[in-house]
Amino acid sequence: MAGKKVLVVDDDEKTVELVKLYLNRDGYRVITAYEGVEALRLAREAHPDLIVLDLMLPGIDGLQICRTLRKESDVPIIMLTAMTTDEDRLRGLDLGADDYVTKPFSPRELAARVRAVLRRIPGERGPDRIIHGELTIDFSKHEASLADRSLNLTPIEFKILGAMAKEPGRVFSRAQIIEKALGYDFDGFDRTIDVHILKLRRKLEPDPRHPQYIKTIYGAGYKLLEANGDTQS
Repeated sequence: MAGKKVLVVDDDEKTVELVKLYLNRDGYRVITAYEGVEALRLAREAHPDLIVLDLMLPGIDGLQICRTLRKESDVPIIMLTAMTTDEDRLRGLDLGADDYVTKPFSPRELAARVRAVLRRIPGERGPDRIIHGELTIDFSKHEASLADRSLNLTPIEFKILGAMAKEPGRVFSRAQIIEKALGYDFDGFDRTIDVHILKLRRKLEPDPRHPQYIKTIYGAGYKLLEANGDTQS
């Protein structure tokens, strides 16, 4: 889902910048608005893939924007609201919002909600299987093999390898590996990723000291080297 465009709308600049920071780290392109009229214009002209929309806005409020957009498009909308009653939440959902997050909120949780909503869109689920040279990753069976040899990966190792295989050649920082592969609830530290990469190499590489698959990019992170004839299905 990297490269998707997200419109973030809130009248608080600090909130907008914080949300933008976390979404940028996930690879989303973020455009911003601070009031209702501008938000509605950008929603119509920029054609975002998802909108994060504050309920209380100057000009036109979030509910009216949501009501108007639902007559024009099916763009996913996540509402931000300081209102906490069930009636307030249901009102936004009844108008067509796909999800809501109550203020104050964790930006990590919001980023996770964005990913979850986008995954529900048809065609966004991703491949069931990736063939990368002699490496095969079968997501439906939760299995990985190299030249028909099972790798017997742990769940964490499988998630890390799977996330990197979806974007071969991309450099992932430790924080990005945690966010994309393991989720924000991962109970560990950035340096824990180094241990999992080391174990992955022992199972994956013919010579872990001279890796052919997972390369360290010093000062930046790790990447899965691109292979000729990569295919996805």
